[in-house]
Amino acid sequence: MAHAEGSRKPSDGTWRNPLRDPHDRRLAHIAGPSALVIFGVTGDLSRRKVMPAIYDLANRGLLPPSFALVGFARRDWDDAAFADVVREAVEANCRTGFREEQWNRLAEGIRFVEGSFDDDAAFENLKATLETLDAERGTDGNHAFYLAIPPNGFPTVLSRLTQTGMAVTDGPGWRRVVIEKPFGHDLESAEELNRLVGSVFPEDSVFRIDHYLGKETVQNILALRFANQLFEPLWNSHYIDHVQITMAEDIGLGGRASYYDGIGAARDVIQNHLLQLLALVAMEEPVSFSPRHLQAEKIKVLASTRNMLPLAENSARGQYGPGWQGSEPVVGLLDEDGFSPTSTTETFAAITLEVDTRRWAGVPFYLRTGKRLGRRVTEIALVFKRAPHLPFDASMTTELGQNALVIRVQPDEGVTLRFGSKVPSTAMEVRDVSMDFSYGEAFTVSSPEPYERLLLDVMLGEPSLFPGTEEVELSWQILDPVLQAWEQEGAPETYEAGTWGPESAEKMMTRTGRAWRRP
Repeated sequence: MAHAEGSRKPSDGTWRNPLRDPHDRRLAHIAGPSALVIFGVTGDLSRRKVMPAIYDLANRGLLPPSFALVGFARRDWDDAAFADVVREAVEANCRTGFREEQWNRLAEGIRFVEGSFDDDAAFENLKATLETLDAERGTDGNHAFYLAIPPNGFPTVLSRLTQTGMAVTDGPGWRRVVIEKPFGHDLESAEELNRLVGSVFPEDSVFRIDHYLGKETVQNILALRFANQLFEPLWNSHYIDHVQITMAEDIGLGGRASYYDGIGAARDVIQNHLLQLLALVAMEEPVSFSPRHLQAEKIKVLASTRNMLPLAENSARGQYGPGWQGSEPVVGLLDEDGFSPTSTTETFAAITLEVDTRRWAGVPFYLRTGKRLGRRVTEIALVFKRAPHLPFDASMTTELGQNALVIRVQPDEGVTLRFGSKVPSTAMEVRDVSMDFSYGEAFTVSSPEPYERLLLDVMLGEPSLFPGTEEVELSWQILDPVLQAWEQEGAPETYEAGTWGPESAEKMMTRTGRAWRRP
């Protein structure tokens, strides 16, 4: 297939201008020819996130004309009917605005294969479809398989990919697999899942999506720390009193019982999102931002992370009851559709961790997440120790708190620095003030959706933002003891919807003279 004059095809499958340094990270890297096969294409994730992200990448010029999208599902659709489904999802959820001309180019590469996961003939048809795309659209044997399906469907799909030879290539192309969380239910199941996937695809071809790592503000943690002399000298136990990492949601779980019941907040959020944020905050400076060096530093942090004991005093869990969300009355979890009236699934989880390294010795890391909390917010707060001496009397600083650096992941992405300042007056009165950096105000372009960045990285073969096998298993090693202790306790504590969680979470902090932030 002919390619644009002046371009070249390097070994990593990306297309770049040969007059520019291919290692220049400031340049937008464009994916090379490839086909993305989505299993579970009829699901909510595919419609709301994956398919719109594919269109937005194409609309930004980051996908080549030879890109192809293949859907696999048990539906009586042909290619045109599936294209209509994709278009509907794109028009409803795309970020960059719908353009008919761009859609028509993308639609040329859309195909659909009808079948179930245990249908041998359907997988043979899928193989033939990919071979036709290779020949007619020039996808060059580069195929990514997106398993947007429950983990219990993995063995069947992976065995069919092996059986038909689609998981391997004997030519110059590549094969990759994309996996959505949850990455197991505990350490034992995670190890079994990793063995299963690893028996079909090598580790450098496995991409486990944690969409939080695709957020611009999460990636900005690295820039904030290592591009600025201002922060790094203070980023240690000499100055930081504790770290709070919060992911709070104000929504309930109505309609999500089939996924959430029996999983709970700790497995759903702490094991992946929050422990990954902890690793980025606590890691040492990597030799480079290559995938190998980044993952090595995160692994060191996770291997050094321990639960603070006793667990009964340093963890908390809860389940939301009825209450008010804003001005609206809402029901408790046990009255939500699909949940058993005896469900013990937690909707709030908090744990206290310590990182046993010289940098962080003695600094507790408090992680919490919950549904039906006071507001939707995800933030990382580094709370500094108080000044060793304050030359003010008590009347001058009644409102003065601890300095804090707060990284806002969502919404209102940005960074806030809280410090004390004199109130304008003839008296000496000091009060907390905040200095804000906002992405929306500082930059004229909107941040890409996480799935845009992550799907592009899959096609580029860039695994920096994807947890590896060891990271996943270390995370379960941290969380498993907490889950086992909670199983011994029975039902979780009830908290009122619209509040900030159960009383046990407040006690967890007040025992050490600290308090949760109210974002």
